[in-house]
Amino acid sequence: MPAPSPESPERPVVTRFAPSPTGFLHIGGARTALFNWLFARGRGGRFLLRIEDTDRARSTPEATEAILEGMKWLGLEHDGEAVSQFARAGRHAEVAQALLESGQAYKCFATQEEIAAFREQARAEKRSTLFQSPWREADPASHPDAPFAIRLKAPREGETVIDDRVQGRVVIRNDQLDDMILLRSDGTPTYMLAVVVDDHDMGVTHVIRGDDHLNNAARQSLLYRAMGWQVPVWAHIPLIHGPDGKKLSKRHGALGVGEYRRMGYPARALRNYLARLGWSHGDDEYFTDAEARAWFGLEGIGKSPARFDFRKLDNLSGKHIAAMEGEELLAAVQDYLASLGEPILQPQQAQDFLRAAPLVRTGVKKLDQVIDKAHFILARRPIDIDEKAAKNLDDVSRGILKQLTPQLQNASWERDALEGVLNEAAAAHGLSFGKLAAPLRAALAGRSATPSVFDMMLLLGRDETIARLEQAAQSTG
Repeated sequence: MPAPSPESPERPVVTRFAPSPTGFLHIGGARTALFNWLFARGRGGRFLLRIEDTDRARSTPEATEAILEGMKWLGLEHDGEAVSQFARAGRHAEVAQALLESGQAYKCFATQEEIAAFREQARAEKRSTLFQSPWREADPASHPDAPFAIRLKAPREGETVIDDRVQGRVVIRNDQLDDMILLRSDGTPTYMLAVVVDDHDMGVTHVIRGDDHLNNAARQSLLYRAMGWQVPVWAHIPLIHGPDGKKLSKRHGALGVGEYRRMGYPARALRNYLARLGWSHGDDEYFTDAEARAWFGLEGIGKSPARFDFRKLDNLSGKHIAAMEGEELLAAVQDYLASLGEPILQPQQAQDFLRAAPLVRTGVKKLDQVIDKAHFILARRPIDIDEKAAKNLDDVSRGILKQLTPQLQNASWERDALEGVLNEAAAAHGLSFGKLAAPLRAALAGRSATPSVFDMMLLLGRDETIARLEQAAQSTG
């Protein structure tokens, strides 16, 4: 009975993310992980993680930890334990040996020098430099007692077709594909072998990855077929470019996920932005995680490279912050402070922040701006007045603040009553309320950009408001 198709209803969806632990989780890798996570989660499937750590010279435990930490922060939880590709080297070698025994692979004794000489001569004769091993059809009796690699016996005629769910039908002539090495002469498996064996053993049904792997798909398909395994659904997504259309670099934003965390972007905003980067659902720009899981499909991925745009990220980030309930916003702020190595809000500050959350979550783009806006409720006396705000505290304004305090002592602590008191004070000195608001902001928050004066006064309460006005009135210019 044939194996069910990768998209058969009897076969649950399984996707994977397979980073190499040679550095941080960069933004392109994070988007690949997100696409795989969304596709699996939206179909009740499984999302797996494999660490491709076969390059022992470049793979580090620190990089692995950075990848795990980045995925955890982004909320891309994987199913089961992370798989180490290096730990599976024995299984990879086992498959190479099985192909050798079935006659679909062969021992190649060609040395690096011989291969280099072959290619040099081919270039001189202006013919293909694709290495044709003289050992492909050699009689085993002629094999020398020497180190050998195991190569796949790839078809020399016909075509290999990749029906890619993003790129469409891709046809590659088999005479353009070499007999790829499966096992090196030192007995170590190659990346191409390891990926196919791991994906098969992990039950991966859909391989969603960058289109820089598209050529690999043709060679890997040959290996699947040689083993009689079900070929997965391929989906090769275009890479991310900068705003100028060039390959994304650090100057564009090709940073580690941790950098975006430390810049003050909430994880849910970055998930939204990355999902929208190369995939679309009509004209929807802002959406929730639940909507992304329900809507995401491979048919929505475009063929052209997406362009990273900080302005769009800022815009989405502001919308997500504005939509956060108090506890979620507090958690995001605490996480942001921790990522910078800064002290998190203490219990009383956290309670005060929750009261101020409706005021500080609007009109901002990032979490650092939320904290700045919440400074009035987080600060403790004596209030440190910054240089810009201090310019609004001259002798006249300090005199007005001093006169205000007894009036506020007797005022009803409600918005309408406070507006009446402050507007009367401004009029008595021939000022617009805007002119009086500046020294009030300086006194109450120590800043010039704050929530409304009335909102701050109501949240601070009568005693704290008056104490801060008295402090500012007594300050020296």
